[in-house]
Amino acid sequence: MTDRKPPPHRTLLSCTPAVVMAVVAVTDILAGPGVGFLPLVSLGPAFAGLVGGWCRTALYGLAALVLCVALGLYDGLFDERRGYTALASVAGVTGVGVAAAVMRSNREEELANVRSIAEVAQRVLLRPVPRTAGPLQAAVSYTSAVAEARIGGDLYEVVSSPHGVRVIVGDVQGKGLAAVETAAVVLSVFREAAYDEGTLSELGERLERSAARELEGEKFVTAVLAEIGTEHEAVFVNYGHPAPMILRKDGTVDFPQPPAFAPPLGLGEYGSEGPKPYRVSFAPGEQLLLYTDGVTEARDEEGRFYPLGERAHLLKDPGAHRALAALREDLARHAAGPPHDDAAMLLLRYRGHENGKPSPPRK
Repeated sequence: MTDRKPPPHRTLLSCTPAVVMAVVAVTDILAGPGVGFLPLVSLGPAFAGLVGGWCRTALYGLAALVLCVALGLYDGLFDERRGYTALASVAGVTGVGVAAAVMRSNREEELANVRSIAEVAQRVLLRPVPRTAGPLQAAVSYTSAVAEARIGGDLYEVVSSPHGVRVIVGDVQGKGLAAVETAAVVLSVFREAAYDEGTLSELGERLERSAARELEGEKFVTAVLAEIGTEHEAVFVNYGHPAPMILRKDGTVDFPQPPAFAPPLGLGEYGSEGPKPYRVSFAPGEQLLLYTDGVTEARDEEGRFYPLGERAHLLKDPGAHRALAALREDLARHAAGPPHDDAAMLLLRYRGHENGKPSPPRK
């Protein structure tokens, strides 16, 4: 395990108090007592309180007091009030700096605890997908639109069930904690129902019932469900979600569309007919990419959407995770700035069956 070096700006700030005090001391000696640089010695503990702990700030404050006394005696300032005024300013700034350092340390500790909780929530909500599931190799990428956030409103899951490998990728309307809560509801139902329901349509109906019961008002979740079994085909059920992308062995790209568009999860009660499952050939050596609209709706500086189909060649890397990382980096370059929406991508590679038989489901 290698030691981490502090970032350059952090090292520079750590040296600033000593540098400032040295500059003030030299300037005061050269300029003489008539200019009045002595109170500026208090800048040392002031800067120390910005980056160091309270103990380090107190040490710089003590050093500043010693320097102030030495310069005051050198300049003969203790024969009048100026020397004592400078000492009072250094002591006051040191006290404030120590208090600020304590408060900052407490906030940093609270932030570290919050981040730790967020990491646990991420592992529970968006747990890592298995590297292999049945005949498939899987890789996932998630980019949150919220700075410093680990999770958001996009969701994904891969489950090896008795009925085949079942997959969901979805996008919750809105952002923030409410979207995370909704994503948790959908994922928990999917993880259980993927094992129980006999068909993908029944799985989708169960998700719809749960979403309608949990979501309030006109909130909804777009989602696409996929099932890959042993027939060299993929079955899809689409709830208002972007069409999946299939990269064929010959390099061509397909975006199979549903026979009829259906409303997202949570809006089925408004009388629209539910989605119909549709089948698409999906053979060994081919790749399936499920994604959210944060990918295809990412715009460059000229307002052009990300051309996902044109960038499918980036997925030809032998390593699934490296291939998906290349696509994610290309997406970030295209957006040329922070993302405006969460972007999730789930890549499935059909590796084929061993000895002509499907791999057993992963527990």
